[in-house]
Amino acid sequence: MEHILTFMTFIPIVGMLVVLCLPGAAHDLIRWTSAAFTVPPLLLAVWLFVNFDRSQAGFQFIEHYQWIPSFNIEYFVGVDGISITMVLLTALLSFICMFASWGIEKGVKGYFALFLLLDGAMMGVFVALDFFLFYIFWELMLLPMYFLIGIWGGPRREYAAIKFFLYTLAGSVIMLLAMLAFYFSQTPHTFDMTKLMAAHATYSHAFQVIVWLGLFIGFAIKIPAFPFHTWLPDAHVEAPTAISVILAGILLKMGTYGILRINYGMLPEATTELAFYFLGALGAFNIVYGALCAMAQKDLKKLVAYSSISHMGYVMLGMASFTPQGIQGAVLQMFNHGTVTAMLFLLVGVIYDRAHHRDIDGFGGLASSMPVYTGVTALAFFAALGLPGLSAFVSEVLVLLGAWQKYPILTAIGASAVILTAGYLLWTMQRIFLGKLNEQYAGLPEINGRELFTLMPLAVIVVVLGVFPQLALDLMSASLNSLNQFVLATL
Repeated sequence: MEHILTFMTFIPIVGMLVVLCLPGAAHDLIRWTSAAFTVPPLLLAVWLFVNFDRSQAGFQFIEHYQWIPSFNIEYFVGVDGISITMVLLTALLSFICMFASWGIEKGVKGYFALFLLLDGAMMGVFVALDFFLFYIFWELMLLPMYFLIGIWGGPRREYAAIKFFLYTLAGSVIMLLAMLAFYFSQTPHTFDMTKLMAAHATYSHAFQVIVWLGLFIGFAIKIPAFPFHTWLPDAHVEAPTAISVILAGILLKMGTYGILRINYGMLPEATTELAFYFLGALGAFNIVYGALCAMAQKDLKKLVAYSSISHMGYVMLGMASFTPQGIQGAVLQMFNHGTVTAMLFLLVGVIYDRAHHRDIDGFGGLASSMPVYTGVTALAFFAALGLPGLSAFVSEVLVLLGAWQKYPILTAIGASAVILTAGYLLWTMQRIFLGKLNEQYAGLPEINGRELFTLMPLAVIVVVLGVFPQLALDLMSASLNSLNQFVLATL
């Protein structure tokens, strides 16, 4: 299929234009039309998964055209083993989040139009191979996310939206300077990522270190890595449920994806020099710090938000190991965290819609009145704490296996947080679902069919990848091994 990536990127944006032409009062029509425009990218993602050549390390399904010839800017898109998992995750979560947004009653037309724009922009980030095009999609994503939090969020939505926007914009400005440094370093000037990767030996040591650090700050804000993480809990707590899912499931992965695609691909010498300090050590710290912060939370949504900081630390630690197990575990953790944390935020939304609060200590004994909801939540919690047989266990073990070969002390520090993770999740499970039923919530309705529809695909993926992770590892191994060898060749 010649233009599959273009279709996947721009069909949601066409959907946004269609939604804007619909009558504002036709809420159901707007909802179903918006959902319909997320179906083709999902079906195309399935086709992409089936037809992707797993033995090839390079880019596939490439489209390459001149866009602005006077500045040598091109429309250049493609996928490899690093980006395809993120493309699949984006298509799936965007489809699911449409149905998770059914409860939006205020400004329905604006909400769904902005969500479709966000969907297209996220897809564009993962397929772009021209740095200018990558930056356009990266910035385009900020606008709808700002309004989706700032208009449809909770009581402190304006504060959370502005904080998110300012943090991310600061990172974007630094990234813009790095992009221009790459552009002017080449003759003729180019934004073509493949050419910039091939020219890595021409960059001076000072250039590599300065640009690497600038790019790292821009991407670390997105991960978010300590100390750039403070926007995340506020944004998650105030955002609507579906937007929290997108934030944790997809946006955080853009930071680690950007490091792999740009820092590793274009600046391999600086990567080998700086990865231990800024990825390995910081990743291990993030794992423990995020888990300790999560343990201290009384708001269920904030607990899940801090757990994301902890789990993204595994990605950073695995990337820093420069071993096949570590780097494959890191990218698999990106995908697995996207599915598990999406389940967790959707489940938080289910109970908030009924009880209108998220205070962990305010519940109790819900297992007796909501057994189905309790069962699904238990699966998500066990997946998040890395129970063997579920997906996150595989990726976390691969990260620890790979990192141990290079950084045994950091690995031991990171692995110790497994106990903390189990502690805060099981303690939360006990306070909400076990013990005597809080009579105030004896009549809470059980989870409904629409909510189960959003959760079941994720639950199936969590179980299937826990038993047969090769489905995902086969997609990424050739590209990641090639990238790893490329970086190590500079030592």
